[in-house]
Amino acid sequence: MLRENQVTSATDENHDPPGQAESSEASGASPSRITDPKLRMEAKRAFVWAAVIGLLALAIYIAEPLLVIFGAAVFASMIDGGARLLGRVLPIGRGFRVGIVLLLTLIFFYWLVSYAGSQISREAAQLPEIVQGQLVEATSWLRSRGFAVSAGDVQSMLGSVMSGVGTVTRAIGGIFGALATTVLILIIGVYLAAEPKLYERGVSWMLPQNQRPAFAVTIDRMAYTMRRLMAGRLVGMVFEGVFTYLLLSAYGWYTGDAIPMIALLAILTGLLAFIPNLGAVVSGVLMVLVGFSGGTEMGLYTIFVYLLVQNFDGYVVIPMIAKKTVDLAPALVLAAQLIMGLLFGILGLFLADPLLAMIKVALERRAEHNEEADAAALREPPKPQQRPRKQVAAAAKANPDGA
Repeated sequence: MLRENQVTSATDENHDPPGQAESSEASGASPSRITDPKLRMEAKRAFVWAAVIGLLALAIYIAEPLLVIFGAAVFASMIDGGARLLGRVLPIGRGFRVGIVLLLTLIFFYWLVSYAGSQISREAAQLPEIVQGQLVEATSWLRSRGFAVSAGDVQSMLGSVMSGVGTVTRAIGGIFGALATTVLILIIGVYLAAEPKLYERGVSWMLPQNQRPAFAVTIDRMAYTMRRLMAGRLVGMVFEGVFTYLLLSAYGWYTGDAIPMIALLAILTGLLAFIPNLGAVVSGVLMVLVGFSGGTEMGLYTIFVYLLVQNFDGYVVIPMIAKKTVDLAPALVLAAQLIMGLLFGILGLFLADPLLAMIKVALERRAEHNEEADAAALREPPKPQQRPRKQVAAAAKANPDGA
C-alpha cells in the first residue's frame, strides 16, 4: 500500500494539471520574434519612424488646443513678471503678489468698461461708417485721376476682408468659440502663474535623469526671455496708446476742431501694438481714414502723428527693449505671422512672435550644448585602442609562451 502511494505521488509530480501544462507550453519562444539581428534592427527603426510620424500627426490634430495652452503660458509670464516686479518693493509671499497683479488687472478693465465703455462703444459704432465713407471718397478720387475703380470693386473687397476676418475669428476657439478660448487662456494662465515650479517639475519628471539639468536651464532661460519680451511689449503698447491720445488731443486744443474718436483710436493703437509690423499698419490706416473725414489738414496731421509715434517707437523704444530680450529679424517675424495667421487666425497672429522667440531660445540652447560637448571631447585624452577579445585569444593561442 505504501508502495502504491509513493508511485502515485511520483506520477502526480511528473504530470502537471491540464491548464498548467498548456501554460508552460505556451510560454516558449514567440512566433512573432525576429531572429535575424539586421531585420530586427530595421524593424526597430521602422517603429521609431512610425512613432515620430504618429506624434506629428497628433500634434497637427490638436494644434489649436496646444496653441491655447501656449497662449496661457504667455499670459502666465505677464502675471509672473508683474509679481516679480512687486517682489522688489513688497517683501510678501508670491501668492499675495500674484493676487495683487490680478486685482489691479481687474480694476483696470472695470474702469475701462465703466467709465470709458459708453464713449468707446459710441465711437466704435461710428467707425465702420466713417471708414466706408472715406473708401468711397478715395475711389472717386482715383476715378477722377483715370483709374478704372468702381464702387462695386470696393464693396466686394470689403466683403472679402470681412468674410476672411470672420473665418479666422471662428478658427480661434474651434467648437467653444472665441469667448470660451479667452476664458480658458485666462484660467490656465492663472494656474501656471500661481505654481510654475509644480508644472516644471512635472515635465522634467518625464525626461531621462541625464537630461533634466539641461532642461532646467533651457526652461529658465525661456521663462526669462518670455517675461522680458512681454514686459517690453506692454511698455510699447502703453507708450503708443498714451502718446497717440496726447498728440491727437493736442490738435483739438490748438485748433479748436477736435479729431473724432480719439479714445478709440488710442486704444486700438495700443492694443494692435502687441502685433509687431502688421498692428502698426492697421492702426495707422484707421487713424488716417478717420483724420481725413474731418478735412485735409486733420488728415495730414494724423499722418504726422502716426509717423512720429511709429518712428519713435521703432528707433527708441523697441531697440532699448530688444537689447534685453530676443532680437528677432523683422522679415522672420513677418513670415511667422503670415504662416500662423493663415493656420490659426487671429490667435496665431498674436502668438507668432512669442512662439518664434521660444524656438530661437531652444535652438540657441541646443547649439550651446553641442559646443560644450565638442569642447569636452577635445579636452579628454585619447583612449588606447583595444583589440577585440577574439584577436587577443588567437594571439595567445598562437604564442603560448608570450614570446
